[in-house]
Amino acid sequence: MNQALINASIFTGEERLENKALLISNQKIHSIVDPKQVPSGFKITDLKNLIIAPALIDLQIYGSGGKLFGALPSEDALEQMENDLLAQGTTGFFATVATNSDAVVMKAIDAANTYRKRATGNFLGLHLEGPFLNVKRRGAHPEKYIKKGVLAELKSWVERAEGELKMMTIAPELQDQDLIDFLHANNIIVSAGHSDATYEQALSFLNDSVLAATHLYNAMPPIHHRTAGLVPAIFKRKPYTSIVADGVHVSFPMIELAKRELADRLFLITDAVTPTNEGIYQHQFKGDRFTMPDGTLSGSCLTMLRAVQNCVQKVGIPLDESLRMASTYPAQLIGEMRRGVFKEGNRADVIVIDENFNHHSTYFSGKLN
Repeated sequence: MNQALINASIFTGEERLENKALLISNQKIHSIVDPKQVPSGFKITDLKNLIIAPALIDLQIYGSGGKLFGALPSEDALEQMENDLLAQGTTGFFATVATNSDAVVMKAIDAANTYRKRATGNFLGLHLEGPFLNVKRRGAHPEKYIKKGVLAELKSWVERAEGELKMMTIAPELQDQDLIDFLHANNIIVSAGHSDATYEQALSFLNDSVLAATHLYNAMPPIHHRTAGLVPAIFKRKPYTSIVADGVHVSFPMIELAKRELADRLFLITDAVTPTNEGIYQHQFKGDRFTMPDGTLSGSCLTMLRAVQNCVQKVGIPLDESLRMASTYPAQLIGEMRRGVFKEGNRADVIVIDENFNHHSTYFSGKLN
């Protein structure tokens, strides 16, 4: 179906446009034109002063709707995430698996492979957060499953994943270089996280074969005026860096600092979990956060749209830039250049919101959801 979305502020991923029409044809962006130039044969939708932007992309989320894929992986949990996230304006996500047993990792890989063979939704692949982490910065990850990576084992996971493993958070300072090189050579994004790397160690690997950093400030050494650590190295090297913008995992002034330092390399994730009383990750909802039973802070209760709202209202980042942090920049990191910006031929993945950040609708490959 050929569609024309009119009477909305258009955030293209590059600029803001007013009094224009976004044309969608064959599931792709056709063009942006004056409303009077909409060709015949296009169904016109009047959005009545709403806002449209490239739909959102979440590269770190564990589960939704009571189904925690990150600890109890299944095809049903992936389907739950797909449906819930589409309803929130997120048209691409990495299902994330936290540190766990080898059996759970393999179960997640198998669920992802099977699911992708029967579905073509917004699930883009797997993000393994662990188990190759630093125990000193484990956070809510159980110590008994944290280990140094073994290349032979990792190769077996990658082969089993058949291309579904897209990203891996590791503590690079503890890993052999051949393991990191193997991930990089197989187009798996290596992200530094749950790491106790020194400043010098971090300078040696960031933007070399380690192209990203996971949830800035969390599970890494805090900034200290006499001992520069991982965070100052991230500010210097400026890899793509995710942040949890909920005001709980990271305070809003520290998000402002990160934005000043990292500019277009800082992007948003939810790091979201869902309540569960099964398995080793029993996330309990406590008003504005999730914790483990012992009180340890765990995942967030964010949505991507709420993260955008927080960046605008609590941090003071302009709306167009906050939207890029939730779509354009994560798309760039994962090499999905046909997402995150409205250009001719790109995917017609569109989020529609109002000025109060209420979700109105989502177009996924041009189809209204």
